[in-house]
Amino acid sequence: MVPVMTSNGGFEPVFCTIVPPHVLDQLARNDDPALSGPARRSLEHDAYQRTKRRLTTVIGAAAVAPPEGAADDRPHRTIYDAEHTQDLPGTKVREEGSEPGSDASVNRAYAGLGATFDLYLKVYGRRSIDGNGMPLDATVHFGEGYDNAFWNGEQMVFGDGDNEVFLDFTIPVDVIGHELTHGVTQHTANLDYHGQSGALNESLSDVFGSLIKQYTLGQTAAEADWLIGAGLLAPRVTGTALRSMKAPGTAYDDDVLGKDPQPARMEDYVRTSRDNGGVHINSGIPNHAFYLTATALGGHSWEKAGQVWYDVLTGGDLKEDAQFTDFATLTVKAARERYGAGDELRAVQKAWEQVGVRTL
Repeated sequence: MVPVMTSNGGFEPVFCTIVPPHVLDQLARNDDPALSGPARRSLEHDAYQRTKRRLTTVIGAAAVAPPEGAADDRPHRTIYDAEHTQDLPGTKVREEGSEPGSDASVNRAYAGLGATFDLYLKVYGRRSIDGNGMPLDATVHFGEGYDNAFWNGEQMVFGDGDNEVFLDFTIPVDVIGHELTHGVTQHTANLDYHGQSGALNESLSDVFGSLIKQYTLGQTAAEADWLIGAGLLAPRVTGTALRSMKAPGTAYDDDVLGKDPQPARMEDYVRTSRDNGGVHINSGIPNHAFYLTATALGGHSWEKAGQVWYDVLTGGDLKEDAQFTDFATLTVKAARERYGAGDELRAVQKAWEQVGVRTL
């Protein structure tokens, strides 16, 4: 959940999912009920959860205290099982420090929460999502064939997928990192979820989701696949992932899903009223800028490129309604302040120039 500006100048909670609504809309119109049925139910689930957030959430993130006696350098994870209902959080099935069980979804969710906690703490010195040791809760087996995963402002929720188009949403660790990073943004810059600021919100989740995967695998920028959601698409789908940071617009080209609509440059920016102004589509542009920065610098992407992006996200200068130019300008400023007028600064400047976003 992140807030978006309403017509009367107030803010309305927005519900964020890893699979964009336009993808589920496409599936819901398919003639094959094995494809359209789960997509329609998933859209209905999302609409219900979105309405629930609007009724129960107030502006600002709720403070959740870590458990008494919790260590500063360890997560506090709790995994629940919804048992294919929409009731949250569900039945507690694993808690911090307990051994893995026989449910792979539970074990993957537990590991993914830990991987996200580790990157933010060990690389950036951030204690959990809110910076104050917030407990990390997740629910698996949400709904019947639910084709999505989401952060609802308080916890992670994972569907099992329909096994026709999408597999279990706990499989890709970057999906877990992506959604939890919406929580980090919620507690820091709180970017409006519409248009370019919304695309930045989505892009930051992709960036740090990818970094969490790379950190977990020990990969360099050159070794990483730069895919978001690799392993999530079922075998029948012609595609590799939900999105590609290396080559936006190439993640899938499928007779059921259609073609990946993401642009890599501003000249191809998509103007649409759908998807909150194309937040999952135009995020390809800042995504590609990060990829270009990280690969130009080489080595581990979380060390320099990631540090610059984290500095901007948490530095206090990023406004809720920031546009691409605003964000790009702040990355240039952050690179100069942290690294001086060297390779890091030049890599950031050149990356934004390559994707057609000007800096001030």
